[in-house]
Amino acid sequence: MNKTISINLGGFFFHIDEDAYQKLSRYFDAVKRSLAPDGRDEIMKDIESRIAELFQERIQNEKQVIGLVEIDAVIGIMGQPEDYKIDEDATKSSNFSSTNKTYTRAKRLYRDKDNSLLGGVAAGFGHYLNIDPLWVRILFIISPFISFGTSIIIYLILWILIPEAITTSQKLEMKGEPINISNIERKVKEGIDEISDKIGNIDHQKIADNAKYGAEKVGSTISDIFGTIFKIFAKFIGAIIVITASFALLGFIIAGIVMMFSSSMPDNYILNNIQTPIGLETPLWVQGILLILVFGIPFFFLLLLGLKLLVNNLKSIGNVATYTLIATWVIASGIAISLGINEATQMAFEGKVVQKEEIILTPTDTLYIKFKNNDFYSKNAHHDTDFRLTQDENNKDIIYSNNISIEIMETDEAVPFIQIEKLANGKSASEAKKRAEKIKYAYKIEGNTLILDNYLISAVENKFRGQEVELYLYLPKGTLFKTDKNFKHFDYTNNNFFDLNYDFSDGVYRVDTDNITCLNCPTSVNNYDDNEIVNDSTSTIIYDANGVLIKKEIKEIQNEVNQEVQNVKIEIDTKKETTTKTK
Repeated sequence: MNKTISINLGGFFFHIDEDAYQKLSRYFDAVKRSLAPDGRDEIMKDIESRIAELFQERIQNEKQVIGLVEIDAVIGIMGQPEDYKIDEDATKSSNFSSTNKTYTRAKRLYRDKDNSLLGGVAAGFGHYLNIDPLWVRILFIISPFISFGTSIIIYLILWILIPEAITTSQKLEMKGEPINISNIERKVKEGIDEISDKIGNIDHQKIADNAKYGAEKVGSTISDIFGTIFKIFAKFIGAIIVITASFALLGFIIAGIVMMFSSSMPDNYILNNIQTPIGLETPLWVQGILLILVFGIPFFFLLLLGLKLLVNNLKSIGNVATYTLIATWVIASGIAISLGINEATQMAFEGKVVQKEEIILTPTDTLYIKFKNNDFYSKNAHHDTDFRLTQDENNKDIIYSNNISIEIMETDEAVPFIQIEKLANGKSASEAKKRAEKIKYAYKIEGNTLILDNYLISAVENKFRGQEVELYLYLPKGTLFKTDKNFKHFDYTNNNFFDLNYDFSDGVYRVDTDNITCLNCPTSVNNYDDNEIVNDSTSTIIYDANGVLIKKEIKEIQNEVNQEVQNVKIEIDTKKETTTKTK
């Protein structure tokens, strides 16, 4: 049994067992002895910070105790002191070898203030992209003229968001170099040499440094202002995201739970009251789970994003939970898409069955068209039920629908006829046609009366597959017909050909060449909505909205007619007298 020791390493507290602590202490002592006196303290500080980072990456929680396994792993990354000797002329490399193992450190984007002109953004991108920072600076200089100044705002935002490389570890990470003893020592020595050179050349660079400091001061002030504005805006956006994502996530969870528990309800209730994008072939409890996973997970991540904008230093849910949720979402989305495709294939083809029957009428007959309702299925004769699962008179489950339409069309044939088209969908043309054949729809012709059912029925095993009945009534020119009050609920005739007068149920219509005319519909005063009508016992005068005379006074018209007749008589008498004298 080992003792546990609490240590402060690089500003972080760790619990470490006694054996691991002793090994870590010996390691620090060995490293310290291997370093030259110049910059030794700063190098040791950076090494401790780097080791603290590595410990944080490896512990699962704050109570975990660091043991020999973690110590050996960190030493394997940092290397033994005797493995490194600084060679000033050696080529910098991102890889290093220690005990025959290779460790590569990924680059991170930082601002390089050591080589900056303003905020170090361009220099940081130069290190990250392995290009000369000069090209990045040229791009930032040119882009304001192309982007109408938006690149300046982008630069300031990047200045705010990208952290500055301050520690030696961050500077090595910025260049993608391994963060080990050798590189830390070399980097610190380079910094000391740069400081010495700057002190030696301080007189030569005084003007340049003052200008640079002034530019940095201005840039820093602008950065602070935009930083404050950006933080306030981020908080506002975060609040909106949190509210929206919370309500959406709660809604999807409630809907999913309701769907899961709805699976225990009767089939007729589910089919009549619930509709889903992927149909009801898939059990509702499965669809409820998919609803929560496919839509809930993205809104959960959106909620986390909003909370991160609102709350500083919000603790992450962890990589394991994040990757698990992403994998679950991908799998659930794939299942939902496959089910949706399967549902779409069930409706891919349309089948049709056509029936035609002549209607015998005498030239003086008027055809009466009536829609009949079955009170057993519905007390409402209106066109209001797409599909419903119900029972017939024999208590057998059936599909009931008011999906009926009728169009009146002109024909050159001498005898009127009706064409009944039954339609349904299926995953193949033959299956769709068979399903259409199983639609039950009734009609009858009694003398000059056409009686049509306002509904269709089908067996439950045929399923809901877009079953409908389309009626086409072909009438020769001159045919007279009359409709009942329910006709308007099923009429889909082109209004340019037949515009049914809904306000007048006793209308008698005649088929003409280009349209259908109502013979007894009242002449509506609305035809003169914008006209002013004046009536008295002797005259009728009508003015339009602009005050233009449309109909003149009756007496005036009669006087004008009489005058014209008198003029004609005078002309005739004059011609007769002229003819007599000539003879």
